[in-house]
Amino acid sequence: MDVTGQEVGHTRGASSTAAAGAFPGMAVEDMRAAVVVTDADGLIVATNSAVRSLLGHPSKDFDGQDFHDLLHRDSHGHAVPRMRCRLRRALLAGTTQHGDAEWFARQDGTLVRLSWFSAPWSSSTGKSGAHVTLYEADAGIPDGISDDRPTHLTELDRLALLAETTTQLTSTLDVEDALHRLAALTVPRLADWAVIDLLTEQDEVRRALVVEHKDGVLIEREDLQGPMPPVLEDSPMPLSRALRGAASSLADPATYHGPPDSGIAVEQARLFTETGMHSAAIAPIRGLRNVLGALTLGRAERLDAFTSTDLPFLEDITRRAGLALDNARLYQRQRKVAETMQRHLLPQLPRIPGIQMTARYVPAPHASYVGGDWYDAFATTQNIHALVIGDVVGHDLTAAAGMAQVRNMLRAFAWSRPGDAPSAITAQLDEALKNIAEVPMATMLLSTLAVGDDGLWRLRWTNAGHPPPLLVGHDGQARYLTEGHGILLGAGVNTPRPDAICVLPPSSTVMFYTDGLVESPRHGIDEGLERLRRHAAALAHRPLESFCDLLLEQIRPDGNDDDVAVLALRTPAADTRR
Repeated sequence: MDVTGQEVGHTRGASSTAAAGAFPGMAVEDMRAAVVVTDADGLIVATNSAVRSLLGHPSKDFDGQDFHDLLHRDSHGHAVPRMRCRLRRALLAGTTQHGDAEWFARQDGTLVRLSWFSAPWSSSTGKSGAHVTLYEADAGIPDGISDDRPTHLTELDRLALLAETTTQLTSTLDVEDALHRLAALTVPRLADWAVIDLLTEQDEVRRALVVEHKDGVLIEREDLQGPMPPVLEDSPMPLSRALRGAASSLADPATYHGPPDSGIAVEQARLFTETGMHSAAIAPIRGLRNVLGALTLGRAERLDAFTSTDLPFLEDITRRAGLALDNARLYQRQRKVAETMQRHLLPQLPRIPGIQMTARYVPAPHASYVGGDWYDAFATTQNIHALVIGDVVGHDLTAAAGMAQVRNMLRAFAWSRPGDAPSAITAQLDEALKNIAEVPMATMLLSTLAVGDDGLWRLRWTNAGHPPPLLVGHDGQARYLTEGHGILLGAGVNTPRPDAICVLPPSSTVMFYTDGLVESPRHGIDEGLERLRRHAAALAHRPLESFCDLLLEQIRPDGNDDDVAVLALRTPAADTRR
């Protein structure tokens, strides 16, 4: 079946099937452009008379053939290696792509230089593939000579750039990354310079990015970036108008030759002087509710000036940029709220005579997640302290809020029942989570620490599905405390929870941690636990603060997108006077 639902090869030679997935309602045969339709494997399922005339192949030559193998060539007429072919990658990946001035084989063996535009299609029956339009490349570039100067964009070029802009900008939630992607999309295709000014939440202006295309590479000009003067409400100058959300406009050095009406005009005059731009187009970057900033594209080496016909296309680009930046800012704002709440909920550690104690919380790398990892330490009686480590399922504001609920409920139960075993308090918490809190699942290890009549410290604990604590002796021997292990919180299973107890040797270290320290996409948790044990044993002689810092530095997996919480304690040295 083709993209119209008809049997391929049984409708006018399969050459006039409708490319409904790319242009609904328009038959391929009726298109004036040269069109080839492929399936998900890159095999040709439809062509039209325009492409058959352009390449000289009858329809039977196309049917069922691999588009790349049949048509795509290098300048010497050899097949382009599959691994280096952008067109083939676009066909198989189902992405919107565009290529300029590449070689294609005609039926008589000659080559024709064409540009191409590939867009994916899909049907209601689950079929998918690509719709490829071939058109003549711009003339005037001699064979064998590379020319990377920008040329006039055709309508297909503009459509491809808009599609690429949408794909590139919506695939990141990092504002700085989005700005650099926007600059790379527009320079050098549209201009020699890209300047992005952003409005902060306090309505201050910051020149966030200035990029120049020079010697084939993009160069960030940090000397031209930084804070900008405020926007005047009545200034008629192009950048001021754009930052107020007015329509896009053109500018050149003469625009700023007169007496400046504002500090922004002074900075713009300096920008034109420093960059050598002779023509610029400036458009507002609008979000859903307000103006986020402005994009300035400038031409210096390129001789042709911007015209008013370029402005609608520039606004199409900034409209997409505005939506992407709005999403990225919203995400980062939510992340900051969750991370701030999480840090404020992590407690000040109590002072326990004779015991050293420290904690670490490390957020997820690359601003990707906010998690529900947490630790706690507090006195339940004058001589007993509770030590807790836990992880609420999720990586968002909901997880951080759930962590706060679990922590506060646990404290209330532990304070109200100071004589109960950790397992009894954990069972009560588990029951409460079913009826009160909005926490789907969580892991937790609850322990109590107290000193015995013999002067030795004892750790008593129960484990609700959490990674086991690590006990490291001063002599470098390390083992996991795997006893007392039970089911995680929120599982809905009422099974007895065990307790375990361990006498801690003098000068020994107990380390509680969350799974972000030992889990990695590249290896299993068992391998991570063994790495932690070996490294911790090697660092047993280190002071407790550097012990934790070095472990985080050496053990935390590079590719892990999880946050990490660590709580560690060290018992006092043996009393030689006894």
